Amino acid sequence: MNDTPFAIIGHPGPGERRPFSRATRAGGLVFVSGHSAPHDPATGIDRGATAAEQTRNALAMVDSILREAGSSLDRAVQVTMLITDPADYAECNAEYVTHFPNGLPARHTARFGVPTEAKVAFACIALAGDAS
Repeated sequence: MNDTPFAIIGHPGPGERRPFSRATRAGGLVFVSGHSAPHDPATGIDRGATAAEQTRNALAMVDSILREAGSSLDRAVQVTMLITDPADYAECNAEYVTHFPNGLPARHTARFGVPTEAKVAFACIALAGDAS
C-alpha cells in the first residue's frame, strides 16, 4: 500500500449487495469491516460446519484483507467478534486464541443477526505497515 493519508481497500462495485468496503487505511491504522468466512456454494467455497472452522476461516479472511492493506493479524490492536449463538462462545474462543500467539489484542464480543447463516464474524483495527 502507498503512504496516502486515506485509502479504501475493496470498495464495493456498482450494484454490490454489501454497501461497504472491505477495509480502510487511515492515520497509521487499518480498519477492517466485519467479515465472516467466505461462502460461495457455486464455486465450492464453504465457510465451515463448526464454530471453530468458521472462526479459523473468518480470521484467515481478515488476515488476507489486512495483508492486502500492508498489515497482518499480528498487528491487530482491537478485534470485534460477532456471534449468532452464545452457545458457540467457548468454541470460538478456543480457536480464536490460537491466531494470536504473541498476545491477545483488545476485544469485545457482540451477538449479531444479519441475514446470513454464519456462526461468527470479525472486524478489527490493526497497525498499518510492517506486515509479518
